[in-house]
Amino acid sequence: MIYMLLRLIRAEQMKLKRSPVWIAFLLMPIVPAVLGTINYLGNLELLTSEWYSLWTQHTLFTCYFFLPIMVGIYCAYIMRLEQNNHNWNKTLTMPVSKCGIFVAKLIMITFMIFISEIWIGVLFVISGKIVGITAALPIKDIAIWCLFGTLGGAVMAAAQLVISMLIRSFALPIGIALAGGISGLVFLAKDLGHIWPYSLMAYGMNSNSPQQMIASGYVPFILICIGYIALFTIAGSILMSRKEL
Repeated sequence: MIYMLLRLIRAEQMKLKRSPVWIAFLLMPIVPAVLGTINYLGNLELLTSEWYSLWTQHTLFTCYFFLPIMVGIYCAYIMRLEQNNHNWNKTLTMPVSKCGIFVAKLIMITFMIFISEIWIGVLFVISGKIVGITAALPIKDIAIWCLFGTLGGAVMAAAQLVISMLIRSFALPIGIALAGGISGLVFLAKDLGHIWPYSLMAYGMNSNSPQQMIASGYVPFILICIGYIALFTIAGSILMSRKEL
């Protein structure tokens, strides 16, 4: 079973080789980094916590707008590859479980989110150095933010994979991802960020209060994410099974 899953993941890697989604991966995080840095420089009298203040400004644009769009693009593109040229027929006739197919796609997208988080962290550090922040770099905090952001992003990716299976359009699922990201801001403002799948990425990245541990605690956050991923994986597997009929 593990061997077959690894083969499926490898197949997903091959599909994304030389893919245009990597252009989005490289370019899109630069925009919120620039916007966040400009916002930070324009409010230095209020933002006095240096690295932590800069993080709130970067994630303000990243978590609610650009990362949801990126996740939406990743998921819509992977599903579009299956929907074109009747690739679903080939995929679904493979001697593997539908759950395995869904999980392989989710693992590949989660890996892309993880790489995106690293790139976001690099841009954050570069921005801080450019604006002249002299405080010690909170390397441990940055690592935690990116890891938990990846886990929260995996929840969003699982939801978007299901949506992209239901909707053949390429643009509409991306629009739904953006709307979900904006709705995540609302849920976080009401202290409900830990229960809404589209706010878990921002919640994990501590976008609102980076100097504190996430409010629900690490273990509850991890369990909530695992629960949502399991739920969407089951839903995705059922949808794939129905595609055979």
